[in-house]
Amino acid sequence: MLSRISSTVVRQCANTLKTTNVASSSNLLKKKNLFHQQCRTLATPAGPVSANDLWKRSCYFEMDFTINEESMVDEVVNRFSAYDIGCLVTVDSSENITGVISERDLIHKVALLGNNPKETQVKEIATTSANLVTASIHDEVDECMEKLLTANIRHLPLLDESGHVIGMLSIKDLCRAVVAEQEVAIQMLSDFAAGKGGHFTD
Repeated sequence: MLSRISSTVVRQCANTLKTTNVASSSNLLKKKNLFHQQCRTLATPAGPVSANDLWKRSCYFEMDFTINEESMVDEVVNRFSAYDIGCLVTVDSSENITGVISERDLIHKVALLGNNPKETQVKEIATTSANLVTASIHDEVDECMEKLLTANIRHLPLLDESGHVIGMLSIKDLCRAVVAEQEVAIQMLSDFAAGKGGHFTD
């Protein structure tokens, strides 16, 4: 009788241990999958940074970033030097965007060709709106960076919902934002690994 009872107890304990191990493995798998899912949706507590947010921190925010297309190129040179910038948005007499003019335009279309900047109009060398790459105020950092890299450019005119130009973003603005986001993400992952938790979005 004792032998049968002992055998029964052993089998019950074995079944209990097996069930516990399965449940434990299942819980570990769920936690692992949840962790990877959370890592894929990792975000800063403040949420994604938009192009409009970047614009408000840009050096272009507190200056007139436009120039009339009828102006002479020497005025562009003076503005570049005075404000330590490398691009301006060109506009017509009605303040509508017609393109952009950058340092590259000055080098390739004025300096290398021997043209006189005092006798050359902005519209003669500017990149016209037909070939213009722009950003929307709702674009996020990675979208803006992708546009710059794909087009091999360094500046993005920023348009509002009506298509009117309201600002300018440079690759320097985007690089600062990317570095800041990475630093926050690294810190949150470090905190998570140290058992301090993390900030995730669904």
